[in-house]
Amino acid sequence: MLNRGRPNMGGGMNDQIPASDRQPSRRQSFHRLHRPGEPFLLPCAWDVASARLFAEAGHPAVGTTSLGVAAGIGAADEDRETLTAMGGLIGNISQALPETLLTCDFEDGYSDEPGAVVETLRGSFDVDGINIEDSARGRLVEPGALANKVSAIKDAVPDLFVNARIDTYWTGQDNLGDTLERMRRYVDSGADGIFVPGDLDLETIGRIVEACPLPVNVLASPRFFRDEFAEVGVARISTGSLLYRTAISAALHSLSGLSGDSPAQTANVLSYRTVSQLGD
Repeated sequence: MLNRGRPNMGGGMNDQIPASDRQPSRRQSFHRLHRPGEPFLLPCAWDVASARLFAEAGHPAVGTTSLGVAAGIGAADEDRETLTAMGGLIGNISQALPETLLTCDFEDGYSDEPGAVVETLRGSFDVDGINIEDSARGRLVEPGALANKVSAIKDAVPDLFVNARIDTYWTGQDNLGDTLERMRRYVDSGADGIFVPGDLDLETIGRIVEACPLPVNVLASPRFFRDEFAEVGVARISTGSLLYRTAISAALHSLSGLSGDSPAQTANVLSYRTVSQLGD
């Protein structure tokens, strides 16, 4: 049975297994997946079924998408509204897939205070890695805010892979100089990886990689193949919310056909029995 109970959000570190107790070998394995020039693909799940399918497809690590989780509860993404739902999802995936490496979208840490960020992480997020971003509610924040959070997390959970997400391009502020300065701040604060989402060209990505002493993560793109990302030194390619948006887009397409009096299209659709067995 999956753990469907509400996670403990009270910050009591003795009520659940704290993040620092996760097996060090697991986190070391997650670190080792990040090889510049040999990027691995990180599929991002929104429920246990999608996480199980991605793991069964051969992916050694699974992430989560905050958009998929937020949409599932009718909340705004990146607005600190997914804390309970994301914590519950992490607990359920961990129980259902104990051998799969797990990282999660931790938004901006769900707080402005580094101490509170650490308490939240330890209370409900027993994972091998996190993304933590330098924007809140769609707006960039001063880089010192994220640097302080990263430093506090690494002091508390040294072996956790902390992927510092720089949201300059994501928020439409396509400033490479600011991106590189933020990168330097987060590297100095102890981050393990740098994530720059957005529609970046390969030249820009290459300049970020060249300047960064840490593995660099990008989003999957309709413009570039994996080999092209590899050539510029990328270490990780995340799907972000793409797979979730693909799934609901396919559902709408199927519904449109039914509404137009077409027969149900079941080719390449998982059977009822296959999906029902994902909860076993």
